[in-house]
Amino acid sequence: MRVFNFSAGPAMLPEEVLMQAQEEMLDWQGNGVSVMEIGHRGPEFKHIAEQSEADLRELMSIPENYKVVFLAGGGSVHFAMVPLNLFRTNKTADYVDTGIWSKKAIAEAKRYGNVNVAAQAKKSDYLYIPQQKDWQLNPDADYVHYTPNETIDGLEFSWVPKTGSVPLVADMTSMILSRPIDVSQYGLIYAGAQKNLGQAGMSIAIIREDLLKDPLPFTPTLYNYKLQAENHSFYNTPPTYSWYILSLVLAWMKWKGGLDYFTNLNIRKAKKLYDCIDSYSDFYVNHIAADCRSRMNIVFNLKNAELEPLFLELATKEGLAHLRGHKVVGGMRASIYNAMPEEAIDKLVMFMKNFAKRYG
Repeated sequence: MRVFNFSAGPAMLPEEVLMQAQEEMLDWQGNGVSVMEIGHRGPEFKHIAEQSEADLRELMSIPENYKVVFLAGGGSVHFAMVPLNLFRTNKTADYVDTGIWSKKAIAEAKRYGNVNVAAQAKKSDYLYIPQQKDWQLNPDADYVHYTPNETIDGLEFSWVPKTGSVPLVADMTSMILSRPIDVSQYGLIYAGAQKNLGQAGMSIAIIREDLLKDPLPFTPTLYNYKLQAENHSFYNTPPTYSWYILSLVLAWMKWKGGLDYFTNLNIRKAKKLYDCIDSYSDFYVNHIAADCRSRMNIVFNLKNAELEPLFLELATKEGLAHLRGHKVVGGMRASIYNAMPEEAIDKLVMFMKNFAKRYG
């Protein structure tokens, strides 16, 4: 029985990517050695690095005046890197609080400068995103930071904030490559790899060139975006195997049809799950406002919470794994990133319907 992994991250990888990695594990492209053993400064790995950047640029239509860097560590690394590199004379930034990950970014940024929380979803118990007309933005801020998709809370922006001349920074860890975006609307985009880009161990940042300036003087060397860009992400030894897997995922996405294909797929998958939850509203519940529901991380509860352990037990036996919600919020969470096939959603929906009929 095939197991479908609904984990929020490290998340499910495409089966085709896993099969290729397996095939190449001991002998990468006839070199007689594993890709893990190839020197990162040699021509072989340089090709992987250059091709992965080219594929990412093609998939996201990244303008020429943006640099792409590949870094060790997850998206949380950038909670510190962003303020360290973008705080200027004012050392102040606007942050939008829409959930647990944005709150973590806020807490880290406060270590290095002044943070104005311009808007909070807390007032609605994180059930909807405040409209921008209600935000309190500072026109003198060095940047505005927001989290387009909150992995744990299940909220997602369906719109892009307008910040004028103030650079917009986005943590796209859990929604990057799930839909087209206009990169030129952003000053900086960052994302951990372990959801839609590949395996855990690395992250990417897409930075407009005019923002690549000297960071705060106490910034650790490896946290310097400018230095990393100048060295093409090779200032130190990068996580080469994670980079290799990322390159396979990007190639797979192009082969499948690019962002148009995955946008349509993700819309269908999310609709099927939300329709099921709403159709059995006497049994399942999703409290998120309809226009703020995440396509990537669908959170829900059983109205009878005592049934949740049984739901998880039986789902796991059916090959529907890791549906338990985050420990902070509880309940259920189905993370349905690009690698999650539509057949898995159909199977989950059928299981949910049968479970509700049997125990409702």
